Amino acid sequence: MTEAFHSPSTQRVSQPGREEAVVRAGSHPVEHESPADWGWHGETGKWGQIGGWLATLVLLTYLVGNHEGRTEDLWLVGIAALMALVLIWDLRRKKTAWRR
Repeated sequence: MTEAFHSPSTQRVSQPGREEAVVRAGSHPVEHESPADWGWHGETGKWGQIGGWLATLVLLTYLVGNHEGRTEDLWLVGIAALMALVLIWDLRRKKTAWRR
């Protein structure tokens, strides 16, 4: 059945430790692609920090409202505190990264 879909302009290539690749005839499969090749460098920079703090503040503004139960407040404060801890850890990690 796979032969029915075989195109003469492609060839199948076995890759050790990976699945079989289908590539154009005369070329070789990509052996390694890092996320940086696609434009992702793993850091959001200062805009990630700004967005994180804004999201934390917006989350805390949900405390003001007409709800009567305090369970929602506990969840909101807990999640906002967790977000703040992650943002502070990220700032500290970036600040001391050059020392390592």
